[in-house]
Amino acid sequence: MTPADDAKPSWWVLLRQPSPAVRMGLSIAVATGLYGISFGALSVTAGLNLWQTQLLSALMFTGGSQFAFVGVVASGGAGVAALGAASLLGVRNAVYGMQMQRLLQLRGWRRWLAAHLTIDESAATALAQSSAIEQQRGFWTAGLGVFVLWNACTLLGALLGDALGQPQQWGLDGAAVAAFLGLLWPRLAQRDGLALALAAGLLTALAIPWLPPGLPIVLAAVLGLAWGWLCGGQR
Repeated sequence: MTPADDAKPSWWVLLRQPSPAVRMGLSIAVATGLYGISFGALSVTAGLNLWQTQLLSALMFTGGSQFAFVGVVASGGAGVAALGAASLLGVRNAVYGMQMQRLLQLRGWRRWLAAHLTIDESAATALAQSSAIEQQRGFWTAGLGVFVLWNACTLLGALLGDALGQPQQWGLDGAAVAAFLGLLWPRLAQRDGLALALAAGLLTALAIPWLPPGLPIVLAAVLGLAWGWLCGGQR
């Protein structure tokens, strides 16, 4: 790729010779998008119909929040508890959004589109790049790639939900947890992060027998917010 190509990104050039950011974005999109099958199957099993499942993926579009929502519904929790759990997990995207706006300096409709595509994967891909043009390429490749594949795989999982029977028999319920841990583990290099993860997991496990569905994860989120506030105040 010539310096001129790098200065003025051409999708034709990138298709012929993908840059490192594009390759990273595509690989992350494929790996993440496939877990949409798990969400689609679990969602229809929890009682949501195909259109409700598809709208969750298209409009909410944050995997952790979606799994939390259908998990609470499947456990018999109220809609308010399901929405509360999903919203708390989605707060992190607002933090990513502020980072991406400073990084990408978007204006107009691109800013609104980028806000919807700001997820763990697109933010991580952008932040992993060293140049401004590669940051943009990584963000859009991962964001659009995950959106397309996640929604396509959600539809596939929802259509196959009845044919699959109980998703637990195929390990699809555990697939979501494995994917989340895979994304989380590289971020736990520091002891503070690992300690918080262990504390939140322990608190959730202890609260499950005593609290209604949805509230244990709310407690874990509150712990995370308190931890961040206390640690941030000490630095």
